[in-house]
Amino acid sequence: MNEQDYEARLHIKTIEVQQLYNAFSHYNRYEPTPYAALEELCAVYPFDQTDTVIDFGCGKGRLNFYLHDRFDCSVIGIEMNGQFYEDALANQMAYTKKMKKRRGSIRFEHTYAEAYSIPDDVTTCYFFNPFSIQIFMKVVDQILVSVERHPRPVDLILYYPADEYRYYLEHQTVFEQIEEVRLKELFEKNHDERFVIYRTGLSQEVPKRV
Repeated sequence: MNEQDYEARLHIKTIEVQQLYNAFSHYNRYEPTPYAALEELCAVYPFDQTDTVIDFGCGKGRLNFYLHDRFDCSVIGIEMNGQFYEDALANQMAYTKKMKKRRGSIRFEHTYAEAYSIPDDVTTCYFFNPFSIQIFMKVVDQILVSVERHPRPVDLILYYPADEYRYYLEHQTVFEQIEEVRLKELFEKNHDERFVIYRTGLSQEVPKRV
């Protein structure tokens, strides 16, 4: 399926790339992850119905609806831009009206990522370079606070991984890389076309997936 076919199936509108026309220097433009890339990710990294996934800088909610529909997991979208947040809510209304009811929940939070307290049932956090390394570090700190409060493995999925994100995770945190998913038709032309996945809690020897 192409992008339009996915949108029609899910009854959502997320395709258009949009800039932030304001002074949010630490936040990047809205650009949804391609559906084809999500297909390749999920072929290697199968989400589970028991997962709770946070998408930081969710924009209009594409990842949230895709994962909820495909895996019936719970998803949380964090978005600081008011218009994108309203668009995500409009998509949620259309999606829930047309799609059959699922066990997992969908919710969106209109807040800054660094101010969001990570729920203790969160298993996976997704980033498509939504903000600066300074904000990323604060978000990772919040994730680790949640892990300390409720010990468990938590995965971070980075799409188009920023070098500074990776350096910070590998040299200043307990996260360790567990997987890399290279997009088949794009990686040879652009080595940023990949997902890199990190996990904390490895020392606990508690496997996240069987």
